[in-house]
Amino acid sequence: MSTHLSEQEIQRREKLKELARLGVEAYPAPTFEVNTTSKQIAEEFDAEKKNLQDISIAGRLMSQRIMGKASFGVMQDSLGKVQFYVSRDEICPGEDKSLYNDVFKKLLDIGDYIGIKGYVFKTQTGETTIHVREIKLLSKALKPLPIVKEKDGEIYDAFTDPEQRYRQRYVDLIVNPQVRETFVMRSKLISTMRNFMTERGYLEVETPVLQPMYGGAAARPFKTHHNTLDMPLYLRIANELYLKRLIVGGFDGVFEFAKDFRNEGMSRFHNPEFTMMELYVAFKDCYWMMDLFEEMVEAVVIALHGKTEITVGENQINFARPWKRYTMFEAIKEYTGTDISALDEDGLRAAAKQLRVAIDDTMGKGKLVDEIFGTHVEPKLIQPTFITDYPVEMSPLAKKHRSEAGLVERFEVICNAKEICNAFSELNDPIDQRERFEEQLVLGKRGDTEAMQLDEDFLRALEYGMPPTAGIGIGIDRLTMIITNQPSIQEVIFFPQMRSEVAQLRSEEAKS
Repeated sequence: MSTHLSEQEIQRREKLKELARLGVEAYPAPTFEVNTTSKQIAEEFDAEKKNLQDISIAGRLMSQRIMGKASFGVMQDSLGKVQFYVSRDEICPGEDKSLYNDVFKKLLDIGDYIGIKGYVFKTQTGETTIHVREIKLLSKALKPLPIVKEKDGEIYDAFTDPEQRYRQRYVDLIVNPQVRETFVMRSKLISTMRNFMTERGYLEVETPVLQPMYGGAAARPFKTHHNTLDMPLYLRIANELYLKRLIVGGFDGVFEFAKDFRNEGMSRFHNPEFTMMELYVAFKDCYWMMDLFEEMVEAVVIALHGKTEITVGENQINFARPWKRYTMFEAIKEYTGTDISALDEDGLRAAAKQLRVAIDDTMGKGKLVDEIFGTHVEPKLIQPTFITDYPVEMSPLAKKHRSEAGLVERFEVICNAKEICNAFSELNDPIDQRERFEEQLVLGKRGDTEAMQLDEDFLRALEYGMPPTAGIGIGIDRLTMIITNQPSIQEVIFFPQMRSEVAQLRSEEAKS
């Protein structure tokens, strides 16, 4: 990155020196007592009652209009913006006008943090405004903000480039305050889910992020090394196998909001670091879990929007129960006209080619079915839809179907053309589980980089006996994308993974 300073940055550093010469602290002691917010002022001020006559508020200076002895400005705190009015004679009584002339007029800049004390009134144009009695610099900003400007109703110089916004999220949050609302809603989504589960008696737990053996999903891991133990470790791709160990240990219901990591491609639906919520409940099955998930998501949507139908892109999506339900093979037949339920691997390859699905020699039966479904069915499922009864080859951790040979008791929910959860009646037969792991090893030798490892400790835990259990993993980022109507996963993660600035610059130079 270049260390070259712009003309504005040089000027701000000169102002910093001038403030020091005048004895004004640019970064004073942190305490500044705040007793109100911009939101309270907007909602509670009553000109007839003349309330809010002794307020103290802090925030960023976002605009200034200096008019001789009087000035107007706009301050932004965490909840919004408020206008303020400064009279030189009021903040500088007597002969010394230096605070106003030297500091407020000359040395404050857009982006500086200031503290204000005064009272609230309405201007002649009816705008709620703070009449300033005291003003204090709390923190000098040395970089100028990319302030959004308007002219003739048109916005220009807006901070809208995604590359900049995601890389400098702190600036994005300042100048695009609507971005904050997405993250406020994300937090409310998580707290609603957490309350939903704790009210039902399930225990929130924490499991290892660094694992000696990764598992619980089909994915490529990030690998690291522990120097003291002199052993490889992996960032978890899922927390499933540890949560099941806790069910073995005697807990009836456990859940975890977990950061998971997968060393895979990036897109507007994929970030290498993402958030999952996984829940496991003893003595239940996936059909019970279907009802629970449906109920929980409906409750989340109502909590965030006050209704069950919301706009997502160009679609109206209704989360009111009950949702449509298909088996995997029913859905493929419905959307392709082809019944693949009785086909072996060679038959699936032929069907995939006929349906123009991209496949390769490393794919077994499970991957072939998954590719057909992902190409022809998933993009067409906009309303929340349950897909059930998956082939056993697609689900090495799910219990075999109680009545349909070759299938497992599993469901996913597809909404807005993307999977948002994955759930099983969990496999608790240690002998069957070992055989499934061994089949995964064979796929790994064929070149499947996402095949699972054989986890001996997990198998040992199952040998101590795991009760019948229902489990589910929910993609919090994707669910948030849908419920907040955001087109990209980068919009719902504060700090998404980005290419280094040096690499990005080289890439741009190569293109030009």
